[in-house]
Amino acid sequence: MSDVQNVQVGEVRLAYRMWGEPDAPPAVLLHRLGEGGEDWRGVVGRLAGTHRVFALDQRGHGHSDWPGEYGFARRRDDAIGFVSALGLERVVLIGHSLGAVAALLMAADRPELVDRLVLEEAPPPLPADPPQEVPERPEGPLPFDWRAETAVVAERNTPDPLWWDALEKIGAPTLVIAGGSAGHVPQHLLAERADRIPDARLVTVEGGGHLVHEERPGEFLAAVTGFLGARS
Repeated sequence: MSDVQNVQVGEVRLAYRMWGEPDAPPAVLLHRLGEGGEDWRGVVGRLAGTHRVFALDQRGHGHSDWPGEYGFARRRDDAIGFVSALGLERVVLIGHSLGAVAALLMAADRPELVDRLVLEEAPPPLPADPPQEVPERPEGPLPFDWRAETAVVAERNTPDPLWWDALEKIGAPTLVIAGGSAGHVPQHLLAERADRIPDARLVTVEGGGHLVHEERPGEFLAAVTGFLGARS
C-alpha cells in the first residue's frame, strides 16, 4: 500500500494514501464504517491506472484523528475540506456505505467539486425501518472510534429529512452500485435513489452483498471503469 500522508482539515487531521500519476484526474475514495483507506486495496491498482487516487481514513478511523464528534454532515464537510486543502478540481468521488452518504451529501452541497459520483451500497437518507440498535462493542482495541458507530445508528434512525431531497441537487453523472439480494440495503430503495438523482444509472452486482468491491472486485471495477470511460 501507499505510504500514509496527513492533511489538516479544520479541527481534524485526516490521513490518506495516494496512487497514480500526479497529472491524472483525481479520484477520492470514502470507506464504510469501521474500515479505512486500506479497505480499497483490492481495486485501487486498477483505478490508479487512469486516475490519481486518494483514499482517506475518515474522522474517527485508522490514522486520522478521533475527535469524538461524528455524523454524516461532518464527514461531508471533511471531504469538502480535503479536496480544497489538496487543491483538487472536479474529482471522481467514490463512496461505500457510510462513505457513500458523505459522498452524495458533498455532491449535492458542492456540485462544482464533483465530476462523477459512484455510490456503492449507500444506506438511504430515510429513517431505518425497523429502527436500528447500537450493537454491543466488541472486546479489545478497534481500528475506529466506537462513538462513530453510535452516531451512525442515531442518524440512520432519524436522518435529516432534507437529505432525501438533496438527491435532486446532485448534478454529477452518478453510478449507483447495488449488491443484490444479499445486500444490507433494501434494493428497492437503491433503485428509488437512482430515480431521484437527475443523471444516474443503477448497476446490480448479484452476490456482491454489502461489500461489492471486496466480494466481486472484477464486476465492481468493470462497472466503475465502464462508467468513467463512457463519460470521459
